[in-house]
Amino acid sequence: MASEKIRLGVIGANISKGWAHRSHLPALLASPEFELTAVCTTHQDTAEESKAKFGARLAFHNHMDMLASPEVDVVAVVVRVPSHYQLTLDILNAGKHVYTEWPLGATLAEAQELADLGRAKGVQTMVGLQARAAPAVTYMKELVETGYVGEVMSCHMSLLRGGVLERTSDRTWQRDDSLGATTLTIACGHAIDALRYVVGDFSDVSSVVSTQAPQWYETDTQQMVDVTAPDNILVNGRLATGAVVSVHVASVPWADSGYRLEVFGREGTLIATSTDSPQLGDVRLQGAKTGDGSPQDLEIPGRHVYVLEGMPRGAPYNVGQMYYHFGQAIRTGVACEPNFDTAVELHRFLDAIRESADQGRQVAVA
Repeated sequence: MASEKIRLGVIGANISKGWAHRSHLPALLASPEFELTAVCTTHQDTAEESKAKFGARLAFHNHMDMLASPEVDVVAVVVRVPSHYQLTLDILNAGKHVYTEWPLGATLAEAQELADLGRAKGVQTMVGLQARAAPAVTYMKELVETGYVGEVMSCHMSLLRGGVLERTSDRTWQRDDSLGATTLTIACGHAIDALRYVVGDFSDVSSVVSTQAPQWYETDTQQMVDVTAPDNILVNGRLATGAVVSVHVASVPWADSGYRLEVFGREGTLIATSTDSPQLGDVRLQGAKTGDGSPQDLEIPGRHVYVLEGMPRGAPYNVGQMYYHFGQAIRTGVACEPNFDTAVELHRFLDAIRESADQGRQVAVA
């Protein structure tokens, strides 16, 4: 495998819906590290359709048959969150490297079990926190670490995305908080992970986790359904360095304003913006040093770009960046981030946010 492409199979490779056909599958086709060897969906006919469309060699409707194939070295789990745990568990027990989309599990306990098992099996793991791979985000982190802004004094991050109040019944499953796919875990999880990646960990948080739209309208069944999943998250806190932080992540009905991360230091300011969440869209980076006046666009150095020019922009791009790092980890045996241990840390941090909101008090972050 040292000189050949790494043979990968994708679970959840549906060609018409889901995350895989928007991101992983086109990213893999443009990846010099991986070969899309196998695809797996819940029905053989859809698996064959995906095989034909994306040029895979093998098609499966049972993931255990894929795991038994000696032609598959690595497996990506790109399905709904409630299925992440069992599929990832099966892959680890089969002794194969695994890339699982975020959230790793529906709970911290599931994520911790998978991280522990991955280490015990001696395989490479990656979790889909793609914002960390965005070139503008990695450059922003470098600038903070090398003193562009000086001492970080305060940060603000907001992500306000469109969240419809009505949808078809096959898309209302995310209304259930217990299934683990909510504005808190996904939109906030990705965005606040990028914040922590750039400026460091929190020492404490004071939070509001709220469900502002307690019902959605199902357009096909013409009925209202109850919603327990949160759609607005407010976090105030301090970093371990002493800097103060404020965060607002929300699903809003109309005219969302996208993503903005601001880092203010004694010697300068950095601002990252996007019309979408940082793991999905292109991120614009601006900066200003003392005396510069208004922030100006910063050119991203080529050292932060790992994909070839043919990598599609948008959703596949940062996934492609992730696959480069994952491929290097598999070939060298040296773990890369974000791995399953990274996922456990983020699960634990989101639990601290929820604990603060539930108890109405400031909570220390482990």
